[in-house]
Amino acid sequence: MLRKILDQLHPAFSKGGSLERLFPLYEAADTFLYSPADVTRGASHVRDGMDLKRMMTLVVLALGPCFFMAMHNTGYQANLAIENGLGSAADGWRESAVELLGCAHDPANFVDNLVLGALFFLPIYLVTVVAGGFWEALFSLVRKHDINEGFLVTSALFPLTLPPTIPLWQVAIGISFGVVIGKEVFGGTGKNFLNPALTARAFLYFAYPAAITGMTVWTGVDGFSGATPLGALASAEAGTTISALTDYSWWDCFLGYTQGSMGETSTLACLLGAVVLIATGVGSWRIMLGVVLGALLTPGLFYIGSGGDTASSLMILSPHWHFVLGGFAFGTVFMATDPVSAAMTDLGRWWYGVLIGVMTVLIRVINPAFPEGIMLAILLGNTMAPLIDYFVIQANIKRRMARYGA
Repeated sequence: MLRKILDQLHPAFSKGGSLERLFPLYEAADTFLYSPADVTRGASHVRDGMDLKRMMTLVVLALGPCFFMAMHNTGYQANLAIENGLGSAADGWRESAVELLGCAHDPANFVDNLVLGALFFLPIYLVTVVAGGFWEALFSLVRKHDINEGFLVTSALFPLTLPPTIPLWQVAIGISFGVVIGKEVFGGTGKNFLNPALTARAFLYFAYPAAITGMTVWTGVDGFSGATPLGALASAEAGTTISALTDYSWWDCFLGYTQGSMGETSTLACLLGAVVLIATGVGSWRIMLGVVLGALLTPGLFYIGSGGDTASSLMILSPHWHFVLGGFAFGTVFMATDPVSAAMTDLGRWWYGVLIGVMTVLIRVINPAFPEGIMLAILLGNTMAPLIDYFVIQANIKRRMARYGA
């Protein structure tokens, strides 16, 4: 029935129809629900079952564990603070919704945590889809091209990088900046050299730092201030490391039961997503491993030249802690591997990944004002990716010329 309705509407949106200018909207709905009717069948063409829509859908599916932890851990942290008397439930529609759904503020109750967390996460996600989708549709109508499925991934990634208490109007401004300035001004999906979701997050990071950094933005309760693990280390006294993380164990950080951006806290959730991306060939394992290697070697070099007890907490932090703190795992798996803004050559992906890993630790250690170094490191890697690929290709050309004497 749905297929028949779409077919009946097609003439009105096709060329010469009364709604011709709105064809991108019709095409987006049609291809979202069904496979395209026009497919390649000739034997002279190479056919692959992995098109853009399937790639983007697989990325969103791989983000499933992060979506779950975004809601579960956000609700857990808020309910835990309320139970311990560290804060009070915020007045307003969320508290009314919790009561209406028959939930309580019990951190030991899975449903209570999930419901409260969803009341923080879903509005941010919906604002992202509406505001970002508006710009995607507008540029498609003006340029008269199809609405690209790439926004499905951008709209899924961006909310996961935000704290639960960020104002919704800032969410709308941030995703607008990411879509328009980070992608559309360069021609749209496939032509942007920066990751749009990360561009949006970086814009908010510098434009509205009070709403996205600090000790008061990570828990959805009134009257409670709690530092993220990275924030605690950045502000700790020199010569202290684990003592600065009195509230968290390594396993807490690995599982994701810490303060932080909603979808970035759980390394385990990111690893589950990495398995999906690598198994399907959507994400580059070379980039992921390169980031890990860069972040593994750099802390050791800093520790050797740190001066021991006089060094900052982050400078003498063990490498295995860097992997579970902040958004390192999320950035490594989902942001650095963006196929558009990352390096394209196999060797280039190694160098690209190592560069991001080294810069992540370098930014964390040298400038504690920016303890979350993965975001800036990936943006730097995005700008360097074309240059890395250029040198790799030129080196291949020189080797072939020397090999064949021409």
